[in-house]
Amino acid sequence: MSKEKKIEKLLKKKPRKNNLLKRIHINQHKIKANKKNGTNDPVITVKTSKSNDYGHEVDINGKSKVVYRPNKPLSCGARVWIETREEVRITNTESREEKTLGYNSVGQNGQTGEGRV
Repeated sequence: MSKEKKIEKLLKKKPRKNNLLKRIHINQHKIKANKKNGTNDPVITVKTSKSNDYGHEVDINGKSKVVYRPNKPLSCGARVWIETREEVRITNTESREEKTLGYNSVGQNGQTGEGRV
């Protein structure tokens, strides 16, 4: 294939859509530990193939669905979760930090990876 054809093919490609699956669930063990220890650690987990992020609030900017699979839970043990491929904003209310997982799971600061918000 000639160089011109390769360039033409690249230019015809549509922008990559946000196709990274995000699974959002509530960590019951953290809720119990918070109650027992008088703490306020984040209990909402947003899992992707690239990271696990934690927060107190999650906003889903688009379509999502709730999944219940008692016979095939997630590796963490969750039997109910929310799935979306849309942009998700995670907020930690104590530190007032926010992180957005969107296209290719890149946060507002341009970094990817595991961590608390």
